[in-house]
Amino acid sequence: MPRPLSELPKAHLHLHFTGSMRHSTLVELAREHGLHLPDALEEDWPPQLRATDERGWFRFQRLYDIARSVLQRESDVYRLLREAAEDEAAEGSGWLEIQIDPSGYASKFGGLTSAMELMLDAARRAADHAGVGIAVVVAANRTRHPLDAKTLARLATHYMDQGVVGFGLSNDERRGRARDFDGAFRLAKRAGLLAVPHGGELLGAASVAECVDVLDADRVGHGVRAAESPRLMERLADRGITCEVCPTSNVGLGVAGRAEDVPLRRLFEAGVPIALGADDPLLFGSRLLPQYELARQVYGFSDPELAELARQSVRASAAPEDVRKELLQGIDDWLASAG
Repeated sequence: MPRPLSELPKAHLHLHFTGSMRHSTLVELAREHGLHLPDALEEDWPPQLRATDERGWFRFQRLYDIARSVLQRESDVYRLLREAAEDEAAEGSGWLEIQIDPSGYASKFGGLTSAMELMLDAARRAADHAGVGIAVVVAANRTRHPLDAKTLARLATHYMDQGVVGFGLSNDERRGRARDFDGAFRLAKRAGLLAVPHGGELLGAASVAECVDVLDADRVGHGVRAAESPRLMERLADRGITCEVCPTSNVGLGVAGRAEDVPLRRLFEAGVPIALGADDPLLFGSRLLPQYELARQVYGFSDPELAELARQSVRASAAPEDVRKELLQGIDDWLASAG
């Protein structure tokens, strides 16, 4: 009998705030606030997405904006993070680094600083409630001006003692080069934050290389297109730069035609550290545990290899040393248990 993957301790390093919402919560909050949801977010959920062209990405962003609009009260924010923490605990995740762009909520919650403080407080309470460690990555938006990213980088450094551990860069790679945001990442890195930009999702290996060479990335969000370059994979392996691979998301956005086409096995065998992630479960229909199930069922990972995937997620995290030791011991115990 296979070892239960829900009992495998792991860290979750690629989850977006809005996209972590339960679908049932989205529907319930929309009704409470008198908001209409399109069929793609209700009867036809999860939506059929393909973001490899501009029209497809626009539709993805529009659905994301609609989802964001249902979070209108502070209690909605607390609920989202409490439920996300409960879901992480149920899947065996002992540490979560959730990506937040507070500028998307500033107008609703009294400005950028107030929105940031609300989210951090909600994260702390959720962590205590579910018994899961939670930290925050502040993520800038590639489609906005680099000066906005610098503002967010300064904000992130200000709250390092309150749970912020990293600085990221998300949204469509085709609309904002990594090099345009080097100033913001220098600010963040100098302060001691992890650099965790997205790259190698909608653009190829060169996008990953730019994140590494220009932004001094510690991890790369997605990064799957690095598999197109053996030399780049070797560099990632040698430098221990983790790729946050999100298989269901890759298929959902058309980056890969089928789950079998996501190069998870190729990256792993090349020695590239990997942290499996769910990205935006609200739009892709599955959370972290199904990514590990794909690794077992589709990519043929053995239990020792699955344990190594879990270890890599923990090692790449910003979890405190005592949390890392506990999770790594738990992984060893899982592997030592009867299969």
